[in-house]
Amino acid sequence: MGVDLFAGLGAAALPPLDRAPRILVFDSGLGGLTVFSELAKALPSASFVYAADDAAFPYGALDDQRLVDRVVAVMERLVAREAPDLVVVACNTASTLALPSLRARFQLTFVGTVPAVKPAVAASTSGLVSVLATPGTVRREHTRAMVDAFAKGAEVTLVGSPKLAGYAEGELRGEPASDADIAAEIAPCFVEREGRRTDAVALACTHFPLLTKRFAAVAPWPVAWIDPAPAIARRVLALVGSLSPKQGEPARALFTSGDARPSGLSTALRLRGIGCVGNEVFPLS
Repeated sequence: MGVDLFAGLGAAALPPLDRAPRILVFDSGLGGLTVFSELAKALPSASFVYAADDAAFPYGALDDQRLVDRVVAVMERLVAREAPDLVVVACNTASTLALPSLRARFQLTFVGTVPAVKPAVAASTSGLVSVLATPGTVRREHTRAMVDAFAKGAEVTLVGSPKLAGYAEGELRGEPASDADIAAEIAPCFVEREGRRTDAVALACTHFPLLTKRFAAVAPWPVAWIDPAPAIARRVLALVGSLSPKQGEPARALFTSGDARPSGLSTALRLRGIGCVGNEVFPLS
């Protein structure tokens, strides 16, 4: 899908670098791995750090101001420690609430994650589109503004799932949810209206593409599952500009909690090219 989710958002392009760019990918948990995978394909020579604020997962459980304060505090530590050239906030909830504060606080280029309403509408032929998100993203005014801006006559159903992000985390840790549990969470996405059916679902949480195969297996009929990660990767590539011929450092993962990493998670991270799995912790205290 070639639709630009970020047209007009105005993030600053990086100045020319004589080395591989350092890119920080940030999320509350493991959902941002879907974005990291696309970034790593688009910028194979970049140095990546994947940072998960798993001590505060899920962000949807925090009130708005507490969430903003948390994200800014964690980013203070990360920026001081890692000195990134560009930060990708691979979380819809954090992007819709904290990006203005992050851009005001740091002289850095930030790329956020927005609900993929525009490409979902573009992919639909029936005019029935659903946006599958966390309850927090569904209730944000930003999400509803995007629907108003990009629906173009389509009927857009907003579906807030309180459980899918946790199911996605469990999937990566080797503790998958049942088909019945997943089917129950996505069921409201499927709307029938006068002989028409929902045919495109925007995945408005970066955790959800981790479950796309599971969704397809239990869906009542086929739909296009719209993942924003490829568009984010295109946006970052445009901001970085020409690729450096110099190879960056191997990708690393950081976590805010000191919880033990199950073997299934370590394997999942290694398969995505992330080394130093589960060994680096950066608590706020």
